Amino acid sequence: MPGSSVLNHKRIVAGIMGILMLFIMLLSAFSIAVIIPVVFTLICAFLYAVGFPQKTPVSGKVRLNKYLSLFFAVLVMAGILSACGSGNSGAAADKDKVRIVTTIFPEYDWVMNILGDNPASAEVTMLLDNGVDLHSYQPTADDILKISTCDLFIYVGGESDEWVEDALAEATNKDMAVINLLDVLGDAVKEKEVVEGMQEEEHDHEEDEHVWLSLRNAAALVQSISYSIQSIDPDNAGIYKSNTSAYIEKLNSLDEEYKTAVLSASSHTILFGDRFPFRYLVDDYGLDYYAAFVGCSAETEASFETIMFLAEKVDELGLPAVMTIEGKDHRIAETIVQNTKAKDQQILSMDSMQGTTSGDVKNGVTYLSVMENNLSILKDALD
Repeated sequence: MPGSSVLNHKRIVAGIMGILMLFIMLLSAFSIAVIIPVVFTLICAFLYAVGFPQKTPVSGKVRLNKYLSLFFAVLVMAGILSACGSGNSGAAADKDKVRIVTTIFPEYDWVMNILGDNPASAEVTMLLDNGVDLHSYQPTADDILKISTCDLFIYVGGESDEWVEDALAEATNKDMAVINLLDVLGDAVKEKEVVEGMQEEEHDHEEDEHVWLSLRNAAALVQSISYSIQSIDPDNAGIYKSNTSAYIEKLNSLDEEYKTAVLSASSHTILFGDRFPFRYLVDDYGLDYYAAFVGCSAETEASFETIMFLAEKVDELGLPAVMTIEGKDHRIAETIVQNTKAKDQQILSMDSMQGTTSGDVKNGVTYLSVMENNLSILKDALD
C-alpha cells in the first residue's frame, strides 16, 4: 500500500538520521554542551520522519502536518548547528587554557599556592603522582605529550632528569616557558657529599638534587615560578603576585621556627640509617649528620662496617634516635639500634616528599604540612 511504503521510507530516513546524530555525539567527545542539543535533535528527527497520522484527505489537516514537518525540520537544523557551535567553542576554550606541567610534588604544590583560586582555570599536572621515585622515573608517551603542549614546564634539573632534553625537543609549543630548579638556584646548589662512615659510591661531583628540602630554596623557587606564571597570564598577574607574597611569608615563618628549634636543642647531630636527602636542610641550620648512604643512592644493604660505625656513633654522641626517610623499610635503622649499647633508641622518619602521590594531595597533604611535620620529628631527634 502507498501509505505503508511512505511510512517505511520515513522509518529508513529516521534510522539514517539517528546514525548520523550518534556519530556527531561520538565526535563531540562526550561534552555535555554538545550531547544535550544532539539528543534533542534526535527526538525531533524521529518525529519528523514518522510524521503524524493522516487518516483523512482533508486538505487543512494535510497542510497542518506539512507545517509541523517543516517546524521539526527547522529544529533538526538548529540542533545540529547548536551541537557544532558548542563543540567549536569548547575546543577554543580548551585551546586557550593555561597548562602547567610539574615533575614532583613540591613544584606542584607551589604552583597551586601561587594560583590560589585559579582565576584562569589553569590545568596543572604532577607527573610523578603515583609514588615513583624521582631517581627511577621514566616518562610515558602521555607524559611527553603533556610536556609538549604545555605553557610552563617545571623540573628539578639534576642527573635524574636527563630524559627532559629529549622531551623538550619534541615540544610543539615553541613559546613554552621552562624552569630548571637547579638553574634558578645557581651557586646555592651543592655537590653530593660523602661524610665519615658513609658507604661510598661513584658520584663524579654530581649535584645534590634535593633542593626543595630547604625552605629558603623554596622561597626563591616559588618567586621564580610566580614570575613565569604572571608572564603567561598577565590579566591575573596581580592576584598571583599577592598569593606569592602571602605564601613566601609562610615559608619564612616556618624557617624561623626551624631556627628557634635548633638553637634550643640539646643536640645538633642527626644520624640516618638510610639515604640522606636532607643536606640542604641541615646546612641551613648548622646541623651535623651521619648516614648510611648519600641522598640519591640506590643501595638497600649497608655493609657491616657502615652499620658498626653508625651504631658506635649513636653510643658516642648519646643520640636518642636513628632516622630514616619515608617508607616501610627500616631494616638498616633497626640493625643499627640493635648494635648499640642501650638498644632503646627511637626510629623516626622524616619525609623527603619523593613518594608523595595524587592521593596524598587529595587527602590534604601540602608542602608546608610535610615540612611542619618534619620539624616536629626533628625536635624529637635533637632532644
